[in-house]
Amino acid sequence: MAVPKRKTSRSNTRSRRANWKALPAVLTTCPRCSKPTPPHQACPSCGMYKGRHFAEAERTEHQA
Repeated sequence: MAVPKRKTSRSNTRSRRANWKALPAVLTTCPRCSKPTPPHQACPSCGMYKGRHFAEAERTEHQA
């Protein structure tokens, strides 16, 4: 198994870790109910996606 020959410096470690950012969740608005919904998924409030209704995607009050 390969073993590093030298210790990785703090600046190299920190510059590599600088790209480990958490990105905010991307949301779009539902064209039917205008509520925020994740893209390419059925709307959790009305259950519509691309003009079709998906009943299992609707969120009820006790699931929220």
